[in-house]
Amino acid sequence: MKKSRLLTSTAAVFLTLAAGLAAAGPAGAADCPSGEFCAWEHADYTGQRANWSGDDGWWESWIADEDSSWANHGISGPGIKDHVKVYSASGLGGHMTLCLAPGQEVNHNAAANDDGDSHTWAMSC
Repeated sequence: MKKSRLLTSTAAVFLTLAAGLAAAGPAGAADCPSGEFCAWEHADYTGQRANWSGDDGWWESWIADEDSSWANHGISGPGIKDHVKVYSASGLGGHMTLCLAPGQEVNHNAAANDDGDSHTWAMSC
């Protein structure tokens, strides 16, 4: 009887711990939803965050030329555009400030800082 309760208690603790680990998922530095590209107005993923699941040829005024950190949490697979190219002008014009591979997070890049105005999803960089 005591052995049965001990096994039941041990199993319950194990299942609780396992469920907690499964719910937590992989930890990333950037809080960006799965399937999206995110840009923050400050370094280290701080300040306001903008996020997109598709292309945007004209970023909102509060993030345009105010981007300081980025994360690509896009979905990868055969034939899926999973890289993100950021451009210095609206309409995907100007120069490419950076290109992020799937899963890539950049907490700061001095050359790209405060220079993004638009982006597109692409097959590669």
